[in-house]
This record gives sequence, structure tokens and C-alpha cells, in this order.
Amino acid sequence: MTNFYIQPAKQIPVEASVDVLVVGSGPSGVAAAVSAARLGACTMLIEQQGTVGGISTSGMMSHWTGSVKNALYSEILLECARRNGDHSGGEPTKSINPEKLKQVYLDLLKDAGVTLRLYTFACDVIQEENRVAGVITESKSGRQAILAKVVVDASGDGDIACLAGAEYHKGREEDGKMQPATLMFKVAGVDTDRAVFLHSFESTYETPKGELQALARQHLPAPAGHVLLYPSTLPGVVTCNMTNCTDIDGTSAADLTRAEEVCRGQMYKIEAFLREFVPGYEHCFIIGSGSLIGVRETRHFKGLYTITREDILAARQFDDWVVEDAYFNFDVHNIAGAGLDATGVQKKFTQTKGYTIPYGCLVPEKIDGLLLSGRNISGTHMAHSNFRAMPICLAIGAASGTAAALCAKAGIQPREVAAKEIQAHL
Repeated sequence: MTNFYIQPAKQIPVEASVDVLVVGSGPSGVAAAVSAARLGACTMLIEQQGTVGGISTSGMMSHWTGSVKNALYSEILLECARRNGDHSGGEPTKSINPEKLKQVYLDLLKDAGVTLRLYTFACDVIQEENRVAGVITESKSGRQAILAKVVVDASGDGDIACLAGAEYHKGREEDGKMQPATLMFKVAGVDTDRAVFLHSFESTYETPKGELQALARQHLPAPAGHVLLYPSTLPGVVTCNMTNCTDIDGTSAADLTRAEEVCRGQMYKIEAFLREFVPGYEHCFIIGSGSLIGVRETRHFKGLYTITREDILAARQFDDWVVEDAYFNFDVHNIAGAGLDATGVQKKFTQTKGYTIPYGCLVPEKIDGLLLSGRNISGTHMAHSNFRAMPICLAIGAASGTAAALCAKAGIQPREVAAKEIQAHL
């Protein structure tokens, strides 16, 4: 039997009324807010963490993986390179310094005129029939309402779309299983002249004690059991993507708590493994970890179009594209354990052409006043394993913010804006 508490009705103060409200400040949310504001829309961005960037910063992400043709993404890469002291003028590194990236994001938002609210959780929607008209927030300032002509859901999990009643499914179509969660961390004291870096599950390295991926399966506590090591922008520091927690629903607070406990319980065992088995890491030690657990997959919403594995393999060029030249692999982490899932293809991915994402993937099928942005757009489980890469999500955000600004200016719904008008601004 479920018990309920009936909360008495009370007035909620309206904190703001804006053209475009973006919920979530990961790469997709930042891009959406900056893009909308640059088009003259009165824009607000709310974020439940104490800083911006989501997984790219609070999650201590190692690098931008995958690629996309997008002006704002190029702008961010170039600015990060400049702040990291790279003045070569060549192709900027995709390695991420999370602290400097936070400031790049903050400066972009400030320069565009975005109103930013951190430490602010979107807990409910304001809805007029099937149109989202704003959100209810909780924060140290209490419960408040923010009204908006268009809301962009860049929450990752599609929390606003879910609250609004948009149709979705979780995980794999056949069983609802979702990719595992990870907590990134960094080790220092690495002899980078000798250090081994393994960038994919399909990468191997033979040592006198054995092959590293096999050694990890043998010596690390399950479901950890793979080696993924990436160079950082700092001397002697390496980013580790080696913790693993399976059977996690990223929309459950209990599951997120378990993932945090499991992954943190693996970190120092991984440190010991690196010292014993991996060349160059004999004297390494943990210096920091993400403050945000890495959730790869939760809700897939039903939009006006659903992008599929076949669309990506065919490098399909949609007439109503809003993301172009997107490229990555099928990065499906093992849903049942360590390593790459049987359906995943990383280094051996043979499709070499970029694909497009159509505007319909960003528009919920039956809900107005709302745009999807980032990994929660309308796509299948397999397609999602490709477009969830951060550069592609950032480009999706630029498209959703542009569309939102155009809708707010014209007084129309997202489903009514022409993709060619969005393209003209991208």
C-alpha cells in the first residue's frame, strides 16, 4: 500500500517570464542558451549543479569524442586551446581541462546575455493543455515559477518532457536495459614518456605480465574490468574511464546513489591495478574525481521523426537537417558487465561519412512549447549510442536554441518553424 501526503495549495511567485528557458547546462544546454540569446531572445538557463557544463566539466570528461560541423563547437575548441596555451594555429586538441572549460562556458553565456540560475532544480512543468508554458523550480530561494514562450529540455534524461507527458521508452527497445554508469577520475604521478594510453575497448597492449584488457577482467572487481586511459592537458596527469556500474536507471535517485557507491568503491582498486600492471603508472595516485556520475542512457522520446541505426550507417542526408556532418561510432558499453557490448563497434566502425539529424527528432510528437536537446532526442537505442557524443549533443543544442528563438520571435510552436530557417542561422 502506498502512502500519500496531500500538500495544501499555495501561491508560487513568478521569478521570471522569458522568451526561451533552457533546463540543464551540459554542452547541449549551454549551446542552446547561447544560440537563442545571440538571436536576440530573452533567455534563461537553469542548472541544478553549482557550475555549468554537466558531464563535460562536473563529470570530469577526458576529451571531446566524435565530431560535427558546427560553428559554436569550433569556437569553444579554439577558445579552450587559447586558454590552454596552444597558440600554434593548428587543429586544436580535443582534450578537456574541466576547470578552464567551465570558465569558457560562463564567459559565452555572459557575453550572449543569458540569465543564469545555478543550484536550481526544475521539479515540475507549467502546462496549458498540451503546451509547456514554463517550469516550477526548487532552490534555496524556495519554490518559484518561470514562464517561457519555449522551453528547451537539455536535462539529459528529458525530465521536463517526461513531466509534460511526452511519450518515451527507456533503453533498448526489446527489454529496456540501459548502458552502465561511470565515475571519471584523474591520477597524477604518471611517467607520460612511458605511459600506456588505451582509447577504446578494442585497444590492446601486451606487457610482461599479460595483455592489459585481459588483466583488467581478471584483477578488477566486476562489473569493472576494462582499461580506458586518456592523456590530459596537465603534465603527469591521466584521466581514467574505468569505473563501471551496471543495471542502473539514471532517472532513479536510489540507483544513482548506488552507482556513486559502487564506482567510488572501485577507484582505489583501479589505482592499485594501474600501479602493478600498467607501464608508466607505477607511482600514480588519485587526485580528483567527477562530482557527477556519468549516465549514458535513459529516456528516448518520440518525436516527429526517430533517427535510426540504419540512417547513420547510410550517412543519410535529410533535407530538414539541423545537425550536419555528425560522426562517431556505435559506443554501446556492455549492458551486463565490463567492456564493449556485443552490439557496439568502436575502433572497427567502418562507416566513414558524416550523417545529419533532422529537425523532427527535436520536436516531441504531441507536446507544444517544448524542444528536446542532447541525448534525449528521438532516436533508437543504437542510434543514441552514436549521437550521444558531446560534440553532436552540442550541435543539437545549437539547433534547439536557434529554433526556440525563432519560435518565440514569430509567436509560433516548434513544430511550425521551417528547418530551412534554422539552417540559415547555423
